[in-house]
Amino acid sequence: MGIFDFVKDVGAKLGIGSAEAAPAADDLKKELEKHGLPASDLKVEVAGDKVTIAGPVPDQATREKIVLAAGNVQGIGKVEESLTPAKAEPEATMYTVKKGDTLSAIAKAHYGNANKYPVIFEANKPMLKDPDKIYPGQMLRIPPA
Repeated sequence: MGIFDFVKDVGAKLGIGSAEAAPAADDLKKELEKHGLPASDLKVEVAGDKVTIAGPVPDQATREKIVLAAGNVQGIGKVEESLTPAKAEPEATMYTVKKGDTLSAIAKAHYGNANKYPVIFEANKPMLKDPDKIYPGQMLRIPPA
């Protein structure tokens, strides 16, 4: 995948400190594990507001979820990844939520059908717990149609 830009001052807050301060690498690994994402074999480094993640992952969806879980954290402005999925699959589109967006509106724009919002919701679990709780600046996976 490569390098992804995130909105640094939105997202989950890990630990103590200001929203501008990036969390420690160990805190990011714990955040990944909290979401059920495999982090034990990953190399995670934080420098400034950039996190670098490398290592093997089971599939493309896990690869994308790791990038999103790490990037949708306060203090992280950029994720650079070198994750290697065990099997090749098509990549999802990454979408940054704008003010006024809903999963239905995003589904309508990407799939032509607002009723396909559950596809986007499921693709972003476990980071999303409620389809009505998305926020501007949050990045989401939009799986291929």
